[in-house]
Amino acid sequence: MYNGYFNGQNSEEDEKKDENKPVETLKELGEVKVPEFKSNIYVMTIIGQIEGHIMLPPQNKATKYEHIIPQIVAVEESNEIEGLLLILNTVGGDVEAGLAIAELINTMSKPTVSIVLGGGHSIGVPLAVSTDYSYIAPTATMTIHPIRMNGLIIGVPQTYDYFNKMQERIISFVTDHSNIKKPTLKKLMFTTSELANDVGTVLVGKEAVEYGLIDEVGGLKDALEKLRSIIKNK
Repeated sequence: MYNGYFNGQNSEEDEKKDENKPVETLKELGEVKVPEFKSNIYVMTIIGQIEGHIMLPPQNKATKYEHIIPQIVAVEESNEIEGLLLILNTVGGDVEAGLAIAELINTMSKPTVSIVLGGGHSIGVPLAVSTDYSYIAPTATMTIHPIRMNGLIIGVPQTYDYFNKMQERIISFVTDHSNIKKPTLKKLMFTTSELANDVGTVLVGKEAVEYGLIDEVGGLKDALEKLRSIIKNK
């Protein structure tokens, strides 16, 4: 009697869960039903602020690097996935976390393509250039500026040396994986006339391509076609 009642209760709970699925999907994604499909391309999104070693406030839209890194490893190890599409709309965030993700993507054996939508600012720049090929939407922007640090800063020469080393890590990575020259990147980074109360430069769409930072202006269709082409050739 107990087993029969228990199983009956379970089936009722399962039915309720099935009934609630459309409601949950509507709340989370704004859709009653999400199209299901199988693809050999894995889409990874980095949105909002990149969260590193320090947790951000709950109201911040954030991408946690400890969530992204296992996904990259899983894509590399998967026999079904043949390529990675990286979609960026980020304000930047933790420098070391961003560089860690960028280095990991850059060292993948599988083809990778990135597309900047909305914004690929700050540490989002190394992420955008870490792939085999990069796109930027015509209206998307990229802000290039020196690194910043929050919290306690000790006013000693060692602090400046640390900042300088961190800056060089970013500059070297970007110039090694794009067509922009180091003097040009430094000039954009330390411009004082572009941003109000700040140092740096904002590049919009085509400008990022003209400077050699991004490979091409394009959208989702272009990025997918390029990735499929690299997969086919490889």
